[in-house]
Amino acid sequence: MDFQITDEQQLIRDAVRKVCAGFPDEYWAQKDEAHEFPWDFYNAMAESGWIGVAIPEAYGGSGRGITEASLVLEEVAASGAAMNGATALHLSIFGMHPVVKYGSEDMKQKYLPAVARGELHVAFGVTEPNAGTDTTAIETFARRDGDQYLVRGRKVWTTKALVSERVLLLVRTTAKDKLERRTDGMTLLLAELQRPEVAISAIDKLGRNAVATCEVVYDDLPVQVTDRVGEEGKGFKYLIDGLNAERILIASEALGIGRAALRRAVDYANERVVFNRPIGKNQGVAFPLGEAKMRLDAAELMIRKASWLLDSGQPCGAEANMAKWLAADAAFQTADQALQTHGGFGYAKEYHVERYWREARLMRIAPISQEMILNYVTEHVLGLPRSY
Repeated sequence: MDFQITDEQQLIRDAVRKVCAGFPDEYWAQKDEAHEFPWDFYNAMAESGWIGVAIPEAYGGSGRGITEASLVLEEVAASGAAMNGATALHLSIFGMHPVVKYGSEDMKQKYLPAVARGELHVAFGVTEPNAGTDTTAIETFARRDGDQYLVRGRKVWTTKALVSERVLLLVRTTAKDKLERRTDGMTLLLAELQRPEVAISAIDKLGRNAVATCEVVYDDLPVQVTDRVGEEGKGFKYLIDGLNAERILIASEALGIGRAALRRAVDYANERVVFNRPIGKNQGVAFPLGEAKMRLDAAELMIRKASWLLDSGQPCGAEANMAKWLAADAAFQTADQALQTHGGFGYAKEYHVERYWREARLMRIAPISQEMILNYVTEHVLGLPRSY
């Protein structure tokens, strides 16, 4: 077994760190407070070529694997950008996977180069108020009308909807009562978003406020048939096909937040003097930070295994899900301990760990809850009866 990253991968880490160094914690705190999208940061990453890291070279990207993409997003989060920085890039890096794999050649040529250059923003519209995690229960419907579809329905938790020109939209094209399987009859469309038939409103939320997450209402939005990804009725399959990659990238972002929080906590424990000694000399402070380090390193090993399997074309469902669970758990535990280490100052915004804490908490919920991952592991790995 080889646990070393390659020289090229180390260069990726170093190059991303260099870009991120220009955007300190204070930048991210200000963007979070003002609810402003981090355009300066996004453009800097785009100009450096990192937006297209996982898009094939034939369409203007770098053609790298999920391992390289995960390193980019981990370094972004670890810089202190946390989820405000990672989410600004995440959907552009990963979200076009269904188009890369199943889109027509015309669609790839039309959209992928613009995404790779950072010029075209794409959101992801799947979740609905009455469906939640049960994607097969979605109700948003696309009715065929000649050479276009008319989309009507409502989505929630559509991140970046306010700044995106397009949305990868999962819709029903066949009524549920006409299907043998609930996973059939769904279609994936690459729809226009900034149109009069679309109403977008931001959801007021706990954290990661530099990147808005929205409720989006579609009122007979026209979508050309040529903007359909793959075949009609197979959208659920296309969606599921990319979930392992997403789990790995989310895990890497969580790992990065944990690294940022641990760095802050260790620095503070070394510098803060109480009772004439640095607080890090006390085992009650030091031991939880040592445990956090071990949890983060263990999660990283599962991330690396999962991304290696995926890039090698091998099954990785268990590993990808475990990586997400372990990294989200370790990141929040670390951020919580970092806040505890700072005592009352941890609650103060100037030390930034409260922001890490808020953003690390998100990873235990989205894009899939820890409980749903346990459902997967107990059923598909352990062979226990399905619980839902």
